Amino acid sequence: MGSRHFPNPYPDYDGQCSSPKQGRIPEALEQIIRGSIHKLLTVLNQGLADLPSDGDYTVYTGFAGQALLFHHLSSALGNQRKEEFLQRGISLLKPGLRHLKGKKYSFLGGDAGTLAVAAVIYSKLGLKSESKDCLKRLESISQHVSREDSSVCDELLFGRVGYIFSLLFVQKHLGQDCVDGKILLKVCDRVIKNGQKLAADEKWACPLMFTWHDKHYLGAAHGMAGILYMLMQVPDPGVRSRVEELVRPTIDFLMTLQFPSGNFPSSIGSASGDKLVHWCHGAPGWVYMFTLAYTLFEDEKYLSAARSCGQVVWERGLLKKGDGICHGSAGNAYVFLSLYRLTREEKYLYRACKFAEWCTNFENHATLQADRPFSLFEGIAGTIYFLADLLKPDQAKFPAFEL
Repeated sequence: MGSRHFPNPYPDYDGQCSSPKQGRIPEALEQIIRGSIHKLLTVLNQGLADLPSDGDYTVYTGFAGQALLFHHLSSALGNQRKEEFLQRGISLLKPGLRHLKGKKYSFLGGDAGTLAVAAVIYSKLGLKSESKDCLKRLESISQHVSREDSSVCDELLFGRVGYIFSLLFVQKHLGQDCVDGKILLKVCDRVIKNGQKLAADEKWACPLMFTWHDKHYLGAAHGMAGILYMLMQVPDPGVRSRVEELVRPTIDFLMTLQFPSGNFPSSIGSASGDKLVHWCHGAPGWVYMFTLAYTLFEDEKYLSAARSCGQVVWERGLLKKGDGICHGSAGNAYVFLSLYRLTREEKYLYRACKFAEWCTNFENHATLQADRPFSLFEGIAGTIYFLADLLKPDQAKFPAFEL
């Protein structure tokens, strides 16, 4: 198999080349980005008109993901079209809300994400009763997630920590009291107990270990980086103490698996080696865990690990899979925004701008058609989300992952 990435054609930041200043992207690039957003939104809306309304309702590849984009645009592009974007988002969610069965648990791949996004948009539209109904349905999913059940996984895309993000998401937008905080703690406790049991049973040299489909996945979507990062985002003091006790030494163990390039394997013992530089599998998904670990524990080794991840993303992050969020160039660009917010070093914002330039020239390097070309995590909805985020880099957050 040939290379999975394009050679990076851009010179790296040297302090002299055209660069952003004081947290703002260059004005010329801003105009290009706004034009690209307009163009891509036209393509997206045309594509959505042709999709069956009884199809995929998830955030990852379905209508809830596009609704999350329109929720984002309602603030990222100013207030002039706020109401329009929110109404567009809720119109995409309504068909799905009638079909959910409350048996899929995560924000990205389950009913919880659809309900969480709908609760927030309904609230912002002033429809409080509809919002509360979604929150009640979201809470009811916890009966499946918090109990000891080996059929429920712990990972982000389909499992328990994906449900944790759903609760954190609504708390961020609607306040801490919008859902029962005890539910969040019960689910966190179940995840931690599962991790402790597997680590003990398999005699790992770390306090926590997790599997998905019987493999010890490491990346953000299915593996350790995503699980540990989500636990670290829970603000409860009781969870924070267990993060210090259990999550930190587990991160220290995982750091020993980093390749010299800065990348990480997709799973422990993976035969594929240093290959994937995606958010879902590889260095891009690890940056968030390391930057938050540095913030919480104030140890330079975590920042150093994050920088190494960022370097391999700069070198190998312009992907032939497209400009999506999960395994595309737009998703990889968020690495630089995370590092920029933490370090305030202009080179990281410069690198994000260069990846944005790449994404605005999408027609010139489109080699593979995404399976779901209009979706948030595989398609152009994710590209639009990133480009809009770059207009306010200090506020940019990887969707459905960073809070």
